[in-house]
Amino acid sequence: MSRLRIAIQKSGRLSDKSLDLLKRSGLEFSRSKDKLFWYGKDFPVDLLLVRNDDIPRMLLDGVCDLGIVGENIAYEVMLEREATSELECLKLLGFGQCHLSIAVPESLSIENSSELQGKRIATSYPALTRHLLARKGITMQISELSGSVEIAPSLGTADAIADLVSTGTTLRANHLVELEVLYQSQAALYRRSEKLSVDKQLLMDQLLARIDGVLQARKSKYVMLHAPRSAVTKIAALLPGVENPSIMPLEGTQNLVAVHAVCAEGVFWEHLEALKAAGASAILVLPVEKMLA
Repeated sequence: MSRLRIAIQKSGRLSDKSLDLLKRSGLEFSRSKDKLFWYGKDFPVDLLLVRNDDIPRMLLDGVCDLGIVGENIAYEVMLEREATSELECLKLLGFGQCHLSIAVPESLSIENSSELQGKRIATSYPALTRHLLARKGITMQISELSGSVEIAPSLGTADAIADLVSTGTTLRANHLVELEVLYQSQAALYRRSEKLSVDKQLLMDQLLARIDGVLQARKSKYVMLHAPRSAVTKIAALLPGVENPSIMPLEGTQNLVAVHAVCAEGVFWEHLEALKAAGASAILVLPVEKMLA
């Protein structure tokens, strides 16, 4: 029987959320003693837990069928291997957001990346940085560092850095200021751009449908409320991301109905206040566990 292999980050900022996504998609695993290979129990999908930058390499080498990895890592490896068309991004997953930015010491009066022409830049993403700078017509001397990139300017080994930024705390701690965002990134699901066997493709389609359902459920809310019949049209228009709510009569009343709807967008206090002002009452907002279109 065909089985799919998915590679995810062994540990780090994407690991827990990747596992949570797969578990919410109905996958359960038996863990091996070394914890690097997990066997799928109820669905023919096995899990490889590896280093982040090994995931796109394993996809390119045909070791696994799917991988969850940051866009920046996937792009870096594809550029490194000159294989930018060999991996396909199937889905953006909505977590692990960050951006690759140029940062310079606070003491320098630099306002534009073009002022860095010919200077030295330290980064853990040399291929991606070189590629993105080239798009801007900027050539710099790139120094590759595997970690602690932010200390390079203070050591005198670089004039600037290109590093991933989430909150900016590390930059501030090292007296660096963000000059320019080069690339926005988040976790994504990738596959190798090659045709699968019929059995594997069917498995992948089934898994992707489940993941779609989980992602849609995450941003959806189930809203229930009571409303005057005369206000139903106005209230339905106020529900975010709803096409056709369910309208049901309420026992023992002629003027009120129950309105139930799945909102495909976020439901905020402003929405609830607008619904109440339009005549809605007994408004209840619930999370959606699973969805399948």
